[in-house]
Amino acid sequence: MDFEFTDDQVSLRDAVQRWVEKGFNFERRHALAKAGGATRTVYTELAELGLTGLVVPPEHGGMGFGAVEAMVVGEELGRGLVNAPYAHAALIAPPLLALAPPPLQAAWLPKIADGSALVIPALNERAARYQVLKVQARAAHSGDGWRITGNKTGVPAGDEADAFIVPARTVGDDDDAEGIALFLVERGAPSLAVRGYPTQDGARAAELSFSATPAKMITADAAEVLARVAHIGIAATCAEAVGLMDRLVAITVEYMNTRKQFGVPIASFQALRHRIADVKMQLELGRSMSYYATLKLGEPAPQRGRALSQAKVQLGHSMRYVSQQCVQLHGGIGVTDEYIASHYFKRLTMLELAFGDTLHHLGEVSAQMQDTAGVFA
Repeated sequence: MDFEFTDDQVSLRDAVQRWVEKGFNFERRHALAKAGGATRTVYTELAELGLTGLVVPPEHGGMGFGAVEAMVVGEELGRGLVNAPYAHAALIAPPLLALAPPPLQAAWLPKIADGSALVIPALNERAARYQVLKVQARAAHSGDGWRITGNKTGVPAGDEADAFIVPARTVGDDDDAEGIALFLVERGAPSLAVRGYPTQDGARAAELSFSATPAKMITADAAEVLARVAHIGIAATCAEAVGLMDRLVAITVEYMNTRKQFGVPIASFQALRHRIADVKMQLELGRSMSYYATLKLGEPAPQRGRALSQAKVQLGHSMRYVSQQCVQLHGGIGVTDEYIASHYFKRLTMLELAFGDTLHHLGEVSAQMQDTAGVFA
């Protein structure tokens, strides 16, 4: 199998890399975080590169690229520590809106493609514990439309969004796979309360509260697509984590070659060389599983689900090990807010929890094991 990137994919990676080097250095990122984490201007710049239309179909003004291109972009944004809600707005929202009636698609997909609208999926609820099909929010038919009542939590850049894609239950119990519909709710809708707050990694999130809030239905049967976009989110998280770890390791190696003790660089100490070798091993394990996750996105749901959970387990272990070891190899400076390594550490810590933490996905992998545990045919 050929794992080389195509010329177009290499050009895409280089374009993102150049923008990060010229337009998003650590000083800018740190200033944004200290100011509260608002990143709409950063998202607009990504739109100017064409990245917000990466997976939007060409008939709606996008480029219609696939999972590998999304992985390439995610790695570079991670390497540059770009704190914009790219995965949710540009990679998850378009496939959800693709199920909407044509007028709703025509109203929003071109705006997503050109970056003039920030549409954020609000998928999480407090009691769900990473289960995307556990939905307590309720939707009721009212006149010629729908109204939603419920709450959503941890919505990325929620107080900067123009609209939200909201799963809500039309029938059934909270744990039923059937009866979940998708709705689009605009930011200015009546009875919608949005409470924004800064997150630990220097970005922003919001809590949403709906009280008979008017909404437009995207699709009446959302169970399958919700599982699929959760897997897209895992793959995007893995790609970003690889970029983050890659850059953090490079920063650490540079520090070890510069920092001296007893008159010599600490990189010459055999014990530390062994530790950085173990770090690089975990990085490469994470990279290979990120590729695996991306390539499995086109598989049927059972195989895809197990593969993505396996990838998230490995990336969870790699993120924790790489970030902790790199910070320790720096010593005290590694945890200071003024030094870049601490910000990579915080972002990796947040990503370990995104779309299900390591223990959750370890349980998912275990639940899907057969009697042979995959050892024998």
